[in-house]
Amino acid sequence: MKQQWLLYVLLAGLSWGTYVPIIFYGGSELGFPGKPVAPASRILAILCVGMAYFVMAVVVPTILFVSGQQKWSDVNPTTNGLVFSSLAGIAGAVGAICVVFASKAAMDAGRAAQEDDPTFNPATYRMYIAPLIFGLAPVINTIVSLVWHPKSGNWFSFHLETPSWKMLVGILLVAAGAALVLFSKEQAEAAKGPPKPAAPPQATMTSPEKT
Repeated sequence: MKQQWLLYVLLAGLSWGTYVPIIFYGGSELGFPGKPVAPASRILAILCVGMAYFVMAVVVPTILFVSGQQKWSDVNPTTNGLVFSSLAGIAGAVGAICVVFASKAAMDAGRAAQEDDPTFNPATYRMYIAPLIFGLAPVINTIVSLVWHPKSGNWFSFHLETPSWKMLVGILLVAAGAALVLFSKEQAEAAKGPPKPAAPPQATMTSPEKT
């Protein structure tokens, strides 16, 4: 496949694009029905994410090396390589954790606002999370790529490389488009209003048995 990289781009976009709603729903389902989701439920959701990371990032690569499909002789374990690869893992884990707690904090803020205004939908603040994340990410990525140019054996290499205006405009349009699409989707969900509480079961009157 000549354009195999496009396949991986699509898979990465699919994975990251579905992460926020999936982790929010998963953490919510780990709480008790009818009660606010406790922090422990979010922590358990993070634990599940960590277990998935362990399987995908530790177990699978280990199997590939042990089975001989990948050779240790092809690896050059330099300090820079190990340190920055680990930093990338930390950045990914911190981002995943921040998404979880951003969702919780947004819902807490929404419930607090609902106490002052009963018509306020507590999910309103949560709808900003995904648009802000996926709007900021490509912009930050571009800025870092423009000023940081590490070379083999030397990570401390900073200088500004100005790209063409078309690339900058394209990055901004992609970020704005992703943010608008996600925002409109979340806004539509928030417009539905908070779910109505289930009606309590009605007690049935039974007549005493005749003797």
